[in-house]
Amino acid sequence: MKKLVLLGAGYGNMRILLRLLPNNLPEDREIILVDRTPFHSLKTEFYALAAGTVPDAEVRVALPEHERLKVVTGEIIDVNLEEKRVFLDNGEQIDYDDLVIGLGCDDNYHNVPGAAEHTHSIQTIGKSRDTYRHLLNLGEGASVGIVGAGLSGIELASELRESRPDLRIKLFDRGPRVLRDFPERLSNYVQSWFDEHNVDVVSNSNITKVEPNTLYNHENSIEVDAVVWTAGIRPVEAVRNLGLESDRGGRVVLTPHHHVPGNENVYVVGDCAALPHAPSAYLAEEQGEQIVKVLKMRWNGEELPEKMPEIKLQGFVGSLGKKKGFAFLADRTVTGRIARLLKSGILWMYKWHNG
Repeated sequence: MKKLVLLGAGYGNMRILLRLLPNNLPEDREIILVDRTPFHSLKTEFYALAAGTVPDAEVRVALPEHERLKVVTGEIIDVNLEEKRVFLDNGEQIDYDDLVIGLGCDDNYHNVPGAAEHTHSIQTIGKSRDTYRHLLNLGEGASVGIVGAGLSGIELASELRESRPDLRIKLFDRGPRVLRDFPERLSNYVQSWFDEHNVDVVSNSNITKVEPNTLYNHENSIEVDAVVWTAGIRPVEAVRNLGLESDRGGRVVLTPHHHVPGNENVYVVGDCAALPHAPSAYLAEEQGEQIVKVLKMRWNGEELPEKMPEIKLQGFVGSLGKKKGFAFLADRTVTGRIARLLKSGILWMYKWHNG
């Protein structure tokens, strides 16, 4: 049996599994999926887990079962591309014929002193659980700083406000307005929700240092009881250590067929891949679709096209608590209850297709 090894049970590799199993995997192939957990985690919903508004079971999806799918649970510490071997923290080694690296990302602290040591995270399900436990134990009137007003920061701030109306919440945004790269109507709607629900958005911020119970915005110190960092991402350490060509954000540069230049057996999907779009679950899924097509053509000895079809993003959908939301789809802005229902529907459909 030749081995297709998938590193990480994220959105990209889940799409690859969905397309190959149960009936599209060649008889001479088997799949080995390696992840730190024995399930697929819905990373787009970690903000709700950290805020305490959904139980742990709501952000997990069971992995598929198949006689030629082996699931290995462990932490990946190294990948040797020359030996075509993956090393786990428990000493296990896994050889591969084809490899898809979908290990996701870590927080990017941008060299801010104290940020890694004194902030909480929602990058993994384990870190999100830890963040929830810490926020849950805060006393009435405690102050929470959320650094980064992208989609994750906005959703966390709004969900935490509904979960803990007694907390003081500050959302630090580097831009002059939230979602500054999108229509002003969208920004104004999100800002008005925060104003109405007493979330303090600190615009034009620049967090220069983090100390226990203290944030420094520019040179001004701000007392806080907890800080959650949502201000940027970078590929995980195992990918950074591969020494591959990368873009400014550390994401691996790929060929048009999504493999590493000079190594047609190693693909990179999701947050680790240098693509002309910001990382997202949808982008990882669409990239996974194309990787499956490339793999099947190579397995069948077919000639690959010079280029793959351009991946066109549909937009994004975000929530403001459980009742309101916002969306930017096909250059159109949608806000309010309809946007929130749309996000809930997308999540339900995803679970249905993958569960």
